Amino acid sequence: MTTLAATATAARTVRTLDPRRLRAAKLAYTTRHVAEDIATSGTGYSLVAGDGVVPRAGDVVLARVTAIGKHTRLEGPGSRRQLLFPGDEVVVAYGARYAPDQFLAEVPGDLGPCHLVAAGGLAGTVVEQHAAIAEATSIEPLGLLADAEGAVTLARTAPYGVDARGRLGDRPTDGPLVVAVLGTSMNSGKSTTLACLVNGLAAAGLVVSAGKATGTGAGNDAHLFRDAGATRVLDFTDFGLPSTYRLRPAEVRGLWSALVDELALDRPDVVVVELADGLYQGETSALVADPSFATEVDAVLFAAQDAMGAVAGTTVLREHGLPVAAASGVVTSSPLATGETRRALAASDVPVVGTFDLRDPAVATRLVRARTSA
Repeated sequence: MTTLAATATAARTVRTLDPRRLRAAKLAYTTRHVAEDIATSGTGYSLVAGDGVVPRAGDVVLARVTAIGKHTRLEGPGSRRQLLFPGDEVVVAYGARYAPDQFLAEVPGDLGPCHLVAAGGLAGTVVEQHAAIAEATSIEPLGLLADAEGAVTLARTAPYGVDARGRLGDRPTDGPLVVAVLGTSMNSGKSTTLACLVNGLAAAGLVVSAGKATGTGAGNDAHLFRDAGATRVLDFTDFGLPSTYRLRPAEVRGLWSALVDELALDRPDVVVVELADGLYQGETSALVADPSFATEVDAVLFAAQDAMGAVAGTTVLREHGLPVAAASGVVTSSPLATGETRRALAASDVPVVGTFDLRDPAVATRLVRARTSA
């Protein structure tokens, strides 16, 4: 419970938060760096609320679940899926989401009722949604989390930061090979393609680090990459971002560079990084179109859902000067679709490689090294 001792103005109230109440709340994956302190202590926190409080992406909020919808579970700091019940108090982060198969959501302009728009712990207001999914789970924000330094944000508690200047093209020539994995859309097989490539490279005796540069905060992909054999894994949430939708191009460039630089510090043989969604998603499109991006990448694997997407995507990537090593992804689940794709790409030198064939050490190393030596 909160204490009755509260400071108030016409615009906002600040109430001390009982540590027991905070520790009893269900914390989200996006807030896992904040959760470390809450789990050990939880003291010194307060709730800031009121009509004058305007949340921003990355602000941490205590909210109450009011109605269960699409997301029935909240992914915790260690990625355990916590079943949600009406009345539960949760600690999540405000953020915008772009997910064509689920929700388009924005950060609201006040602390009024909104939605849980991602299982990893994202609070936002749904603007649009896919016709085939349920309405979003509803939440009632109770206040922004604050401590002695002010509002608790993911950026302030994250272990790494982003170069706001957004520089690209400074990659050292003696650094690891950098492989980017992109795709036609959400659910085109990007994460599985990346994991299989990591598995094949690791089986070949190479040291591989992996990351996810854009998307919506969740732990599934990071754990998948570790399980596949990556020695070090980071994603954008480690840089204080709940999601990357609505970032400016310079911020996306800075995030890419910061992520790759950090993964390269341990001097692995290969760094493999996924970019979320499809080539026409705003942040991904801007990064791919940046002339300096091609200087940062030694090879690209492209995941597609069908032959048309594979041809269109590899064409776009090549137009931007990116070295496409292979087409893979969901399309290779079907022998017929794989055959179509191979015929469609026959005039190019882009091979079509089955996603799970990438686990073969010979296949994985041949793709990467052939492209980087071309």
